Amino acid sequence: MIEDIKEKNIDEVLPLIRKYQEFYKVVSVDDTKNREFFLQFGLDSDKGCQFGCRMDDKLVGFATVYFSYVSSTISKVAVMNDLYVLPEYRRKGIGRELVKQCAKYAKTHGASRLQWLTAPDNRVAQELYRSLGAKQSSWELFIY
Repeated sequence: MIEDIKEKNIDEVLPLIRKYQEFYKVVSVDDTKNREFFLQFGLDSDKGCQFGCRMDDKLVGFATVYFSYVSSTISKVAVMNDLYVLPEYRRKGIGRELVKQCAKYAKTHGASRLQWLTAPDNRVAQELYRSLGAKQSSWELFIY
């Protein structure tokens, strides 16, 4: 079951956010900062929303959508910056449902598309994205 993350369930998703950040080798994971940061998002926020998936009465995955703008197409876009499912719950359709929820949310909030990045070696995620019909971009990411 997909649900939005807010004050009542933020503490349940924090351990998942920690695991996600550890997976991407974040040096200093801070649950207090994570709590404060992710609470700014919600169903009615113009910044974006975080969704969680509940199975067996616990949150087992999450995804976060942020809004941005693209001047080349003069449109609002949704960026799915986070997608994480606990290893023991992977390959059960949870990631697929979270991506679909993010896409639905993006569309209902006026975004022209949903886009995201993943690590080049994250083959499991790439397989999921392709199975959803997502197209891989040829753009290069630069960080300064």
